Amino acid sequence: MNKPKLFSTHVLFEEPRRLLAEHFDVDYWTGSERPPRAEVLKRVAGKDALIPLLTEKIDAELLDAAGPGLRIVANVAVGFDNIDVPACTARKIAVSNTPGVLDETTADFTWTLLTAVARRLVEGDHLARSGAWRQWNLDMLCGTDIWGKTLGIIGMGRIGRAVARRALGFRMRVIYKSTSRAPAEIERELNAEYLTQDEVFRQADFLSLHVPLNETTRGLIGPAELAKMKRTAFLINTTRGPVVQEAALVEALEKGVIAGAALDVFEREPLIPDGLRRDNVVLAPHLGSASVETRTKMAMIAAQNAIAWFEGRCPPTILNPEVWPLH
Repeated sequence: MNKPKLFSTHVLFEEPRRLLAEHFDVDYWTGSERPPRAEVLKRVAGKDALIPLLTEKIDAELLDAAGPGLRIVANVAVGFDNIDVPACTARKIAVSNTPGVLDETTADFTWTLLTAVARRLVEGDHLARSGAWRQWNLDMLCGTDIWGKTLGIIGMGRIGRAVARRALGFRMRVIYKSTSRAPAEIERELNAEYLTQDEVFRQADFLSLHVPLNETTRGLIGPAELAKMKRTAFLINTTRGPVVQEAALVEALEKGVIAGAALDVFEREPLIPDGLRRDNVVLAPHLGSASVETRTKMAMIAAQNAIAWFEGRCPPTILNPEVWPLH
């Protein structure tokens, strides 16, 4: 019996590759750069399953190129703003993501960015490497304390809660706004206080974003929101770039409206505006979940979702379960 055909837009890691080989005839994109759109459209033709990354746009054009045999799109990411889920659902194609496994890793990296921007680590690293450092001085590269400050969180989902949990070790006051209030026991555990969004902006010393990208969050942080923040506050973004209006952020940084920012994601990745290449901004190339352990787990979940479908089981992390009884 022939195995179903699967196209993966990345070579993945050894463990998921081994698992997929047992169940699929796999075609991997092995180039060092992300595959061009034309190549993806060509390679997906006639495939039964697709494992894309966030860089691949899964829309009606691609689904048409794949043909009627495509049964599942198993995204290697928690976010799925790259996928037209309604278009997949209309074609009875399952869509899945990889929630849960990257929460702690992304929370770790949020704190990496937060501490780096607060203590001017990148500036210090540049000085130490440049050979220009001649002596210690009392006011050299003085940053700001984290201990005892106020952490504001927008979006108290799994990652937001993991970030808040780490704040306990810094004896921080945690304030948050989310689409729904966390249960009382979670607020007690995290010592977190639910406030209006405006109050979170006004009171936070560090404002960390943890919301999905959708029509209500796109452009969430603009001129009005930045103007409400303290001049000594820092913005941390490890969620999705388009949540922040970058032109507004650049202007706020230039005018000293806020003290700085630490960004792992960007409005038009991989493009980064020159106005963000400032000493008081820490920049990272979308590394939030980038540990070998976590990225391997993400790829494994994608593989397991694809396998489940062809074994007659509902994919564990399916996003459109309404297609399942219809396959």
